Amino acid sequence: MLTNEPTYRPMTFKIFLEFIRLNAKAASVVPYFIGVLFSIYYFHAFNWINSLIYLVAQVAIALFVTGFNNVQDYYLAKDLHYRDTYNIVGREHLSPRRSLNLMLAMLATAIILGLVLVVRTNLLLLFMGAAAIGVAIFYTYGPVPFSRFPLGELLSGCVEGFGVFFLSVYMNVATPVLAGFKFAWPQFAIVGNLENILVMILVGLPGIFLVANIMLADNISDLKQDIRNERYTVPYYIGHRWSLRVYDTLALLGYLPVLVSVVLQILPIYQLVVLLVLPKILKNIRAFNAVQVKETTFNTAPQNLMMFQGMQLLGLILGIFF
Repeated sequence: MLTNEPTYRPMTFKIFLEFIRLNAKAASVVPYFIGVLFSIYYFHAFNWINSLIYLVAQVAIALFVTGFNNVQDYYLAKDLHYRDTYNIVGREHLSPRRSLNLMLAMLATAIILGLVLVVRTNLLLLFMGAAAIGVAIFYTYGPVPFSRFPLGELLSGCVEGFGVFFLSVYMNVATPVLAGFKFAWPQFAIVGNLENILVMILVGLPGIFLVANIMLADNISDLKQDIRNERYTVPYYIGHRWSLRVYDTLALLGYLPVLVSVVLQILPIYQLVVLLVLPKILKNIRAFNAVQVKETTFNTAPQNLMMFQGMQLLGLILGIFF
């Protein structure tokens, strides 16, 4: 019997890796490991059970964000050529509903594990986690998705670049070390240590800059396509030339808080190994400035994050042992 139902392809493992954009997932995972090592080095605290649970939850939410965005971009696409040729759901003839259900399973996993961590840490985590998940969902969902506005760089930098780092430390330290929520009906109070939070912000700044730069590189590469699909990102408002200048600045700005942190003895002297990758980062900047293509030069942005924060990881490991 003939039907009008479209024929969908199964999501193979290879397609799944592209669907969740594995090449950009370092933006979610590397800040986690920096947070764990910083907790050990600076706060002398490590809770391996909480850290492991949070790692699984963070990976699940990172996969959800990218996959969910791909499905939503398919549904919201104004440019049918983009939808059927460039968007992976349309290009690979995937079932949007099955793809969405797979991502919702990832979201459910993250929420369940998050609630476990709330029980194991502090009620404040419930509010922080809810805010992060809210950003993840409403970035491409709702009557006015965040992706339609110049908010991507700010949100990704703060949530993925700093939020993941902050929460990975939060999993390991006692509640008063950073912040906590106390509740005894009818009173409640939020308590915390401002000095430690300022330290966290300083150490977390490179992650904010580098993750935001990945989003900026993505938006620069997709500028014409985004305009056709009525997505008005930062490059649309500040122009191509200024977007590249901001990209160059963010790619190098992470060095400043690292140097300040070393001078203040917040980070070990070994953190200066980040200087070893400066020539390669400069080479990547030149390559991206020459041409901005998603399939080729976009990868220089996640490469910069991996190199810089990879050296940060090495510096923290050396600081812990020596």
